[in-house]
Amino acid sequence: MNVLILKLGAAGDVVRTTTLLRRIDGAVTWITAARNAVLLTGIDRELRCFSWEERLLAVDRSYDLVINLEDDLEVSSYLRDVKYRRVFGAFLNGRNDVEYTDDSRRWFDLSLISVHGREAADQLKLRNRSTYQELVFDGLGLAFSGENYFLPHTVPTGLQGDVAFAPVAGPVWPMKAWAYYDELRRELEARGLKVNVLPKRPSLIEHLADVRGHRCLVSGDSLPMHLALGSGVGCVSIFTCTSPWEIHDYGLQTKLVSPLLEEFFYKRGFDPRATKAISLDEVLAATLKHVQS
Repeated sequence: MNVLILKLGAAGDVVRTTTLLRRIDGAVTWITAARNAVLLTGIDRELRCFSWEERLLAVDRSYDLVINLEDDLEVSSYLRDVKYRRVFGAFLNGRNDVEYTDDSRRWFDLSLISVHGREAADQLKLRNRSTYQELVFDGLGLAFSGENYFLPHTVPTGLQGDVAFAPVAGPVWPMKAWAYYDELRRELEARGLKVNVLPKRPSLIEHLADVRGHRCLVSGDSLPMHLALGSGVGCVSIFTCTSPWEIHDYGLQTKLVSPLLEEFFYKRGFDPRATKAISLDEVLAATLKHVQS
């Protein structure tokens, strides 16, 4: 089979989608955002990877299957340049509107383009108890069996320690920024543990190497969380406004779920109550358990 995967971002979503590469036989071409291409280069699996800007290079062949996991008009429009037999996911209908295939509805019914509308989609997402991989694999006629992520090899950056923090939340999800990282750092360092805050790096490869230099990662639902899960690094993951159930823990993760999760579920504004709902004591105990195990 020739397979084309369209998954541009976010970077964490790209990483968790690499599980498909363990079950798809044949040649795979992947189009992603330029920044994320480094995560798909040099993995231990034959793969052609093009950035979105290089997307026309991928129309050199006909595909048996296109897996389009993006929900926007531009990516679906690109499929008109591609020769393929079957599409899974989003596509343009005859009215130039983005729809999604029936076999992909378990995932896309929870998305921004849900046929049920945004509010109902968020409620479906809140009730959902299947992981992202289970939802996508099922639609493709596969059974998810804990397949690991594919990640590239790295060279140590020199940033090493017991615990890494990834405290920064982007502008889309400001309520992911848990309020007590400074206090947690003082508590851990008082116990003789080496704590580092992950710095901003010019390349995601360096960012991946930083995560791998630690025994435990404390973060929200973020790219570093996925990098840890794909690298065998234990993680304490704080869920304040997004779904903990969509994440497969690989036996590495302690999920701390806000008691206010339903109130702030998939809300993109900011309320300090969301960032303070999980206590310092809870995160400290979970982190110490990982480090001491």
